[in-house]
Amino acid sequence: MDKQIVIEKYTTGWALSFNEEQKLLKGVVGDIAISIEHIGSTSIKGLGAKPIIDIMIGVYDLKDVDGAIEPLGNIEYEHVFHEEFPNRRFFRKGLWRAGTHHLHIYKYESEEWNSNILFRDYLRKHPDVRNQYNQLKIELAQKYRCDLVGYTAAKAPFIRNVIQKAKGETKCQ
Repeated sequence: MDKQIVIEKYTTGWALSFNEEQKLLKGVVGDIAISIEHIGSTSIKGLGAKPIIDIMIGVYDLKDVDGAIEPLGNIEYEHVFHEEFPNRRFFRKGLWRAGTHHLHIYKYESEEWNSNILFRDYLRKHPDVRNQYNQLKIELAQKYRCDLVGYTAAKAPFIRNVIQKAKGETKCQ
């Protein structure tokens, strides 16, 4: 059984934690990283979240990440292979199901990269939508108390809808 899903109130400590990790990561993968971004709910001021810092690194070629697996391991980022996500390299800092940081590496400006940025930026600019998402997360955390897979799947339609809205807005600018 998974541990209980807890949505914590936003804290500025999340941004500070990201800034510390960003410096650490630049020192290890700065030669392949085009951009290092704070993504996910902890990157959106005022949004509650599971207290896991999601970090996204954009690279020119995912093959470049192979040489970074060991150096990232030296700073406690464990590579976790996910066959179902061929366009992402994933690393976890902390114990399984109790990680403190999740590192997602994508090809820079790929569909996955752009979707993460669009979602984050849309919620930052639209407090009403951010608040709807916050409420949804609280309700789903209660409904799927110990079922992280169910919780994540139940959030997906909302996330896809926001990304579609964000794409529509960027086309008009």
